[in-house]
Amino acid sequence: MLAAGATGLGALTAGCLGFALGNEPLEFDAARVEPSGETLESTGYAETDVERERIEETVEVAGVSREVRASFWTAVYDKTVEIEDIESESAVFAAVSTPAMEVLGQEFNPLADLDDEELLVEFLGEAGGEFDDLGELSPEESFEHPILGAEREVSVFTGSTEPAAELEEELEVDLLVTSFDHADDFLVLVGGHPRLDPEERFNLEDLLASVDHPLE
Repeated sequence: MLAAGATGLGALTAGCLGFALGNEPLEFDAARVEPSGETLESTGYAETDVERERIEETVEVAGVSREVRASFWTAVYDKTVEIEDIESESAVFAAVSTPAMEVLGQEFNPLADLDDEELLVEFLGEAGGEFDDLGELSPEESFEHPILGAEREVSVFTGSTEPAAELEEELEVDLLVTSFDHADDFLVLVGGHPRLDPEERFNLEDLLASVDHPLE
């Protein structure tokens, strides 16, 4: 947003000037990212939570403490899948949008520093249900998938969760995650499904391909 010397002075907007002088916080607002309603309907996923949250942090810019305020969006969807004649296991998809939050070349988005495994634990854990505790994750593969006009790398992990009462062993799950910059936001898309239902991966891939951003 700002650069050193004359270029930086020319880039100072009214809001950024107040931030630079310490008179007011710098604000960043992410735009929503969500899968299409048509794809949600065709894959059988239902919205469980769409939430806009705000955070406030004090950051160090050029050796000076400044306040940053940011908003981000989290959307979670799930469905019940049938495994071995029971209907108590879930598949889940989550889409997260956070602002890039870059000032003077410094990145303040904490998600940008997380690897794929950490992103899975962060957001599928919040989704709840069978994904509360994924245990130790194992990387399986990665593949390219068309999302928002470009081929994005999607990583696949396996993990295990506590089983339903009808199952005697831990339930193995397959987990998908991708993250990338788009339209001034940092997006994270994650999904998980029981490994005993491998066909569910195609539904998660359809959801990944269908996301739209930015949404007002």
